[in-house]
Amino acid sequence: MSVSQKRWTTIIRNRKDWLDIDLGELWRYRDLILLFVRRDFVTFYKQTVLGPIWFVLQPVFYTLVFTIIFGRIANIPTDGLPQPLFYLSSIVVWNYFANCLSQTSNTFIANTNIFGKVYFPRLTVPLSIVITNLITFFVQFALFLCFMLFFVLKGAVVRPNLAILFTPLLIVQMGVLGFGFGILVSSLTTKYRDLTFVTSFGIQIWMYVTPVVYPISQVSERWQWLFILNPMASIIETFRYAFLGAGAVRPLYSAISVAVTIFVLSVGILLFNRVERTFMDRI
Repeated sequence: MSVSQKRWTTIIRNRKDWLDIDLGELWRYRDLILLFVRRDFVTFYKQTVLGPIWFVLQPVFYTLVFTIIFGRIANIPTDGLPQPLFYLSSIVVWNYFANCLSQTSNTFIANTNIFGKVYFPRLTVPLSIVITNLITFFVQFALFLCFMLFFVLKGAVVRPNLAILFTPLLIVQMGVLGFGFGILVSSLTTKYRDLTFVTSFGIQIWMYVTPVVYPISQVSERWQWLFILNPMASIIETFRYAFLGAGAVRPLYSAISVAVTIFVLSVGILLFNRVERTFMDRI
C-alpha cells in the first residue's frame, strides 16, 4: 500500500467485473441500510388515519374480495381448503414478492437526488426495501397463522407437515427473486422509462398467471409447462402444501424455480453494476 493510500480510511474503486458485489462494503454500510429500513417502515403509513393497521387490513380486504369473486361467484375449487384460508395463504406470499419487485424497480429514478450528491453502495437502497417488506411479511404471516388456528379450531381439514422446515428457504428465495427482478427493471428504466408504467400492471397480470386465486391442480396438463417457468408458482404451491397440506410439490418444479431465481439475480446484478456507472448522465 502506498503512503498516499494509508492516509485514507475508505478507498473507492471502480468495479471491474459486472458481477462484482463487494459484500464487505455492504456490511460496512449496514447502519445506513438499517436507517433506510427504519425510514421506510415509519414513514410509509405515517400520515394515514389507521397507520400500521393497514398491514393487516390490506390482506384481509383482498381475502374478502377474492372469496366473494373467485370463491362464491366464479366457484373456483380450492383443493378442499376453506376459501379464506386458501386465498390468504397466497396473498401473504405474493404480497411480499410483489412489493419487493415494485418498490425496488424504481431505485434509480426515485433516488436520483441522493445518488448524485454522495457516494454509498447503491445496492443498499433495494436491499433495505427487501428487508422492510420482510417486516411486513412477518406481520401478515402472523395474521395467516391466526386464521389457520381459527379454522383448525372450527374443524377444518388442515394438515401442516414437515415441509414447513423449508419456509425460511422460500422466504429467502422470494426476497432474492423480487430483489433480482427489481434491480433488473430499475436498470432498464434509466433508458426505457415506459417500463415504469408497464411494471405496475405487469405485476397484476403476473399474479393471475400464478396459482394465487386457483390451485395448480385446476390447470390443464397441456398448460402446466408454463407454470414450470414461473418461479412464483412453485413457491406458492410449496408454501400452501407446507402449512395447509394441499398443493403440488414437485422437485423438478422447485429446482427450475431456484435456477430461474439465480439467473434473474445474476442478470439483475450485471445490469445494475453496469448502469450504476453512467446512469447519472442519462437521467
